[in-house]
Amino acid sequence: MMPRKLLFLAILLTTFTGAMAAGLEAFDFSGNVNEDRYKNLIAQLRCLVCQNQSLADSDAELAHDLRREVWELMDQGKSDREVKDFLVARYGDFVLYKPPVKPSTYILWYGPFALLAIGLLVLLRILKSRSKQTDSGFSAEEQERLKKILDSDRPDGK
Repeated sequence: MMPRKLLFLAILLTTFTGAMAAGLEAFDFSGNVNEDRYKNLIAQLRCLVCQNQSLADSDAELAHDLRREVWELMDQGKSDREVKDFLVARYGDFVLYKPPVKPSTYILWYGPFALLAIGLLVLLRILKSRSKQTDSGFSAEEQERLKKILDSDRPDGK
C-alpha cells in the first residue's frame, strides 16, 4: 500500500511542477532589455482579457503574447514611451493602467467626483427639507386644549 501512495505523490508533484513551469517565460535580459525596466513596464500595462490585472499578474494567453511583444520592442531599443504608444495605437487607452487625461477619458477621471458632488447635494437637500418638517409643533390653541384634556384625566383634578 505504501508504494502506491508514494507513486501517486510522485505523479502529483510532477504534474503540478510541470504545469507551473509551463507558465514561466524565459527572456534574455543580457541585451538591450533591463529586467527591472521590463517588470516596471508590464506592471503599468493592463491585460486586455482579465478582470483588472496587469500584464505582470495575468496568466492569460494574450498576456503572454503581449509580454513577449513588449520584450521584443524593448530589445529593439524602443523606449518605454514608444512601447506604450505602440500598444495604445493598437489596443486603445484601455491597455494603460493609468490612462491620460483627455476629453475621451474625462468621465474616468472626473466622473467619481461628479457623482460624489451630486450625492452630497441630494443629501443636503433632503436634510434641509426634513428640518423644515420637524417644526410642525402644536399651536397655542392646540396646546391649551391638550392641557385641559390631560388635566381632566387626573384623579386629583389639578
